[in-house]
Amino acid sequence: KGQGIMNTIFYSYEPYKGDMQRRNTGSLVAHETGEAVAYGLFNAQGRGTLFITPGTPVYQGMVVGYTNLSDDINVNVCKTKHLTNTRSSSSDDALRLITPKRLSLEEALEFIGDDELLEITPLNVRIRKRILDSELRAKARAKAKLQ
Repeated sequence: KGQGIMNTIFYSYEPYKGDMQRRNTGSLVAHETGEAVAYGLFNAQGRGTLFITPGTPVYQGMVVGYTNLSDDINVNVCKTKHLTNTRSSSSDDALRLITPKRLSLEEALEFIGDDELLEITPLNVRIRKRILDSELRAKARAKAKLQ
């Protein structure tokens, strides 16, 4: 629900300056659909830098952060702690989360990889994989390596 308008004006031609430099980091990709919780984010932040906070709705294939490794990592940010007699939900208050990195529209456009798309809504700027299902994404990656 909305309209986006993009205008461009041609300035001039310039000599070829080589291929554009792409990022060499991988993405942290949400493994399942749900709401991000502090326990799941605490486990995921050890693998890289996050883009979301607890309570953020996520879906399978959504990029929730990045890692310094070259490959993508599937993370479960919706994972909750199993409650027993010795564990309680109030112990989640002790988890220290690092402040997430907020991407502006320009930063997100610069960040996305060849297999990613940018979703822009009035409230959010989100990055997602072209193929949302992790199994289909792995098959497509294997097929691309064979070619």
